[in-house]
Amino acid sequence: MSDFREMMEQREQSQTSLHSAESRQNSTFRQMRRKRQQLTDEESIGILQRATSGALALLGDNGYPYAVPISYVYSDGKLFFHSALEGHKVDAIRNCDKASFCVIDKDDVKPKKYTTFFRSVIAFGRIHIIKDETEKLAIARLLGNRYNPNQEESLQKEIESGLSRMLAIRFDIEHLTGKEAIELVRQRQ
Repeated sequence: MSDFREMMEQREQSQTSLHSAESRQNSTFRQMRRKRQQLTDEESIGILQRATSGALALLGDNGYPYAVPISYVYSDGKLFFHSALEGHKVDAIRNCDKASFCVIDKDDVKPKKYTTFFRSVIAFGRIHIIKDETEKLAIARLLGNRYNPNQEESLQKEIESGLSRMLAIRFDIEHLTGKEAIELVRQRQ
C-alpha cells in the first residue's frame, strides 16, 4: 500500500500544472468573465486537495440536472468517489458521462455589506464507473486513507467486507476553474 501512496505522491509532485495555457484556451468551456477573480491552477488544485466534499452535478432523470453532495479524494488530476451499486447517481452516470463538480472553500457572509466573501472551484469532465477490480481496490484505498489515515488493518477489514457492495467512480478533469470574491483579491494585493 505504501508503494501505491508513494507513487501517487510522486505523480502529484511532478505535475506542475493540471492545465496548460492551451487548455485554458479550449473553446469547449466558457472562459471566466471576471478574470481578476480567477484562481491559479495551483490554488484550485490546493482547494481540491484540502476539501472533503462537494456537489457532483449530473444529467438526471427526464433531462433534469441532478446535483448530489458527495465526499471524494483528488489525486493525479482526477477525482475519485464511491457509491452504492445502484441509485439515481449511478443511473445518471450510466446515461451520460459528462459531469461537473463544485467545491466551496470559503463562504463568509458579510450581512452589513450585502455580500459573501467566497472561494470555490468547479471541475468539468467525464465520469466513469470503474469495472477493473485492481483500480477499484486502489480507489477504495485512496478514499480510506484520505478519511481514516494510518489505519491499514481497519481499512483492510472494511475493504474485505464491503468492496463487493461498493461502486468506484473516477472523474477525469478536463477543465478546472477557481474563483474568489473581489474583496479577497483586494486583501491579497
